Amino acid sequence: MTLPSKKQVRQSFEQAASTYDSAAKVQRWVCARLIAGLPPMLIPAVILDAGCGTGFALEMLGLRFPAARCIALDFSPAMLAQVKQLQFGVAGDVEHIPLRSEVATLYWSNLTAQWCDPVALAREARRVLRPDGMLALSSLAPGTFIELDETFAEVDHYRHTIPFRPPQVLEEALALAGFQEIRVRIEPCVAHYKDLKNLLQAIKFVGASQIGPQRRPGLMGRGTWQKLEAAYEARRTPRGLPLTYQVILCYAKK
Repeated sequence: MTLPSKKQVRQSFEQAASTYDSAAKVQRWVCARLIAGLPPMLIPAVILDAGCGTGFALEMLGLRFPAARCIALDFSPAMLAQVKQLQFGVAGDVEHIPLRSEVATLYWSNLTAQWCDPVALAREARRVLRPDGMLALSSLAPGTFIELDETFAEVDHYRHTIPFRPPQVLEEALALAGFQEIRVRIEPCVAHYKDLKNLLQAIKFVGASQIGPQRRPGLMGRGTWQKLEAAYEARRTPRGLPLTYQVILCYAKK
């Protein structure tokens, strides 16, 4: 499985920092679902938001846990600059977190894991958690962007979305790192857009447009674009053009 380089991914998120919040409707929905699955009795003292983006999860977590201290971690300085009421911000990679061990009570990560090596992510998550710590993490599973994959397959042979790993890969990585009581479930989310241009723009505006080495080498011609539009229009529903996210919600204890 070949993902885009970290340099490419960082560049995309740097460029998307100013547009992220305007397009992050699905990301907010996933965040709310991940929070809803936390144990009712959980009272974390320190929350690490690993891959915090513009920090909207920190705002939502702050409402649930007003007494918690929050650490915002992202490898995009431009994203960190967008975080409101920042308590403590760290520019760094979730696979190599520049924090001491056992610093957090809750390791939180919303839609970052799909860009990462799951073994490295799980190892670092466990390292920075206190002995009684908990992990709450969301990612994306195969079947995400299936409409895009099927539509593009009608017009060319290039890859237009990143490859998504099965949830079992994440579960195995967490178990290998030493996590206990691992719970994983899939929740589908279907977003709708008025046209293909807006759909693709929404992906770009949240920084998720990097594909990797199998991408189309040049711009798409007018004829190919028109063929693509027609193919996606065949999938139109009364709500608009659909785009499916197969969301992984994962919880574990150290």
